[in-house]
Formats: sequence, structure tokens, C-alpha cells
Amino acid sequence: MKGKVKYKLIPGLLATSVLGTALLPASPASADLIKDAAVGAASNVVTGAVLKNGTTAGNAVGGAAAGAAVGATHNRANGRVSSVVQDAAVGAVTNVVTGEVLRNGRTVDNAIGGAAAGVVVNVSKD
Repeated sequence: MKGKVKYKLIPGLLATSVLGTALLPASPASADLIKDAAVGAASNVVTGAVLKNGTTAGNAVGGAAAGAAVGATHNRANGRVSSVVQDAAVGAVTNVVTGEVLRNGRTVDNAIGGAAAGVVVNVSKD
């Protein structure tokens, strides 16, 4: 019984520590990146639940990575938001790679979840 609890807690703790060390010492300019990661994580958790793909923790990590990648590709210097198609592609690729690294879910479903996260991040931009 203890082993099952440990295996359920470790992915969440790993995700929290990775996100915490990467995002907590962020500058004010990185607030958008943090928001994008949070939006991507939430979107991918919902998509993963709908598709019955992967674990909640794995989907949250993959979505956060996809959201951050989409946010990082935006050109803030001229205030331009990237196209929805570009953001969907960036989210899909990032979530597929993250899913493979974490061994979380199916590749096609990870691509769909990442694309959805990219679109949601794009729509959430001002």
C-alpha cells in the first residue's frame, strides 16, 4: 500500500519542484510565462481527462511545458501575438516530447492535448 501512495505522490512532487525552481525566481516580465504555463497545465488536464489519456500529474506537467513554450515563442517586442496555428503546433510538439519523456499517455492524444493548450494560451493573450 505504501508503494502505491509513493508512486502517486512522486510525479506531483517532481512537477512542483521543477516548476518551483524554474518559475519562482522569475522576473516581473516572466509573469506572462507563468500564466501561460498555468493555462496550458489546466487545459491539458481537462483534455487528458476527456480523452482518458495519461495521468493528471503528467498531463499538468506536459500542459505547463506546452503553455510555457507557446508563451516563449511570442514576440513581445512588437506586442504581436503569434497565430493560432503556430501556437497549436508548438503546443502539440512540446506535449508529445514531454509525454514521451514522462511516458504519459498516447502520442496522438498528447498532440491533441498540446494543440488545445496552445490554442487556449493564444486565446488568453491580450
